[in-house]
Amino acid sequence: MRLAAVAVACALLCARTAAADKLPSGAIGPVFGLVSGTGADAKRLGFGVYTFGLQAAWSPMQTENHVGWSVRWSTMFGWFYGGNAARIDSTLRTVQMDLSAGGRFRPWPSPRRYLTARVGAQLFRSNQPIALAGEADTMSEREFVGGVATVGFEQYLGSTLLSIDVRYGLVPEGPKHVALLVGIALTGP
Repeated sequence: MRLAAVAVACALLCARTAAADKLPSGAIGPVFGLVSGTGADAKRLGFGVYTFGLQAAWSPMQTENHVGWSVRWSTMFGWFYGGNAARIDSTLRTVQMDLSAGGRFRPWPSPRRYLTARVGAQLFRSNQPIALAGEADTMSEREFVGGVATVGFEQYLGSTLLSIDVRYGLVPEGPKHVALLVGIALTGP
C-alpha cells in the first residue's frame, strides 16, 4: 500500500501540463501550375504553365490554434501559349516573384489541414513586350510590379506540406492573370 502511495505521489509531483504540439514553422519546395490571362489580358497572355517554381513559407503555429499567420515568398517560371503578346516567338516566357503575408485558418478538428489567404506584392517579367491595358497595338513593357492575392489549402503529410493555391495577379495597368498552383514542400523547425 505504501509503495502505491509513493508511486502516486511521485506521479503527481512529476506530472506537468501537456503542451500543445508545435507544427513545423518553415517549408521550402517546388511549385507547379496552370496559368491564364484574365479579362482583356486573356487574349494578350493566352494560357500556360508554370514549368518550375520555388516557394518558401514561414508559418509559426501550434496544433491547438485555429488561426495563425504566414509569410510566403515564391519565384515561378512560366510559358504562355496562344496569346497575341507573343509576337517575336510563339511562346511568351515569364518570371514571377512575389512576397505575400496572410492567415491560416483551421475550421475542422484535424490540426494538419488549413485554409489560407494571403496578399502581397509581385514582380512580373516577360521575354517580350506586353501592351498596357487600352493600348493593344503598342509594344510596351516587359516588367510589371503590382499586387497578388491567393486563397488555398494546406495539408501536412508527415514531414512534407502539400499546398494547393488559386493566385490572382493584380498588376494595375499590366497583365492580369490567374493561376492554379500545386506545391510540395519539406517542412522544418
